[in-house]
Amino acid sequence: MSTTFQLDTSTSRANPTPQPMKRLTVPKIRAHKADGETRDPLVMLTAYTARQAQLLDAHCDILLVGDSLAQVIYGLPTTIPVTLDMMANHAAAVVRGSYHSVVVVDMPFGSYEQSPQQAFESATFLLKQSGAAAVKLEGGEQMAETVSFLNQRGIPVMGHVGLTPQAVNVLGGYAARGRDDAEAKKIVGDAKALDDAGAFAIVLEGVLEPIAIEATKSVSCPTIGIGASAQCDGQVLVTEDMLGMFDRVPRFVKKYEDIASVIEKTVAHYAEEVRARRFPTEDQTYQPKR
Repeated sequence: MSTTFQLDTSTSRANPTPQPMKRLTVPKIRAHKADGETRDPLVMLTAYTARQAQLLDAHCDILLVGDSLAQVIYGLPTTIPVTLDMMANHAAAVVRGSYHSVVVVDMPFGSYEQSPQQAFESATFLLKQSGAAAVKLEGGEQMAETVSFLNQRGIPVMGHVGLTPQAVNVLGGYAARGRDDAEAKKIVGDAKALDDAGAFAIVLEGVLEPIAIEATKSVSCPTIGIGASAQCDGQVLVTEDMLGMFDRVPRFVKKYEDIASVIEKTVAHYAEEVRARRFPTEDQTYQPKR
């Protein structure tokens, strides 16, 4: 038995709760793909808070503390302004709220591109501060040396190729990648380079489906698609997009619920009762003992 911090939903407070350590490991994630095939696709969603992680944990293999928190949590226009401290704090909350999924944390823009040494310092900070199991970084062949450097020093790395949001200023937007032969060839080559460097999984984002299928067949590690193909070895979405927290979402998102409408309706009901003095009632107040 070991102790992990779980949210006590009866009090909304974080309390140490004994839990058998059933957390998946990076090698188990890697082993999902054997002899080029994955029988059970990996399930991955983003998470940014302890309570969110607690709700997602039992259903996911991987929880990604994505730098998409820039837009989802902080209302920023891109992921560029995200800092190491922001990522470490949210990752720590997700680790505290989970005990089954592998927690992977995004390395923010500017924290790893300069050199493998810089990446190592940033990655060790994130893992020490949060307790996460692995980091994710964007970039293909040009980041292979860094992936190898980190992997050899005990830091598991998830790769990310295709549409790479941190490079939005270079790419000129969020359009799907691989529409010409040269770019398609580069995406597959990038995936191979990361695989050879020791990445335990690779996110394929916003690429044409035939390219995603080719890349998946070309690497030995699992691929995780987002706007790619059902033939990838797993799938990931931003949880808030999937739940319907926003009106406008990328084409590749399926809204499984309309949580925004539920919240708006509930808050409107609350506001109505407050203004009509129907809340709180005797059930929600402390009365003298009779």
